Amino acid sequence: MKISARNVVEGTVEGVEEGAVMANVKIKIESPDVITAIITKESIKDLDIKVGDTVKAIIKSTEVMIAKE
Repeated sequence: MKISARNVVEGTVEGVEEGAVMANVKIKIESPDVITAIITKESIKDLDIKVGDTVKAIIKSTEVMIAKE
């Protein structure tokens, strides 16, 4: 797979929660960090995503915020 995005993080699917149209996919990237992606239910089926799969989270954003206490 080739992609122009530079923010690609690999992880393991930790959970898939399907709704009527959309689905939440929890991706464990580095213990204890988890990214939650909201994608269509159709994409879950097309990509055959299931718990334990290795996937890549591709983050496309025009704004990144940083906070510090």
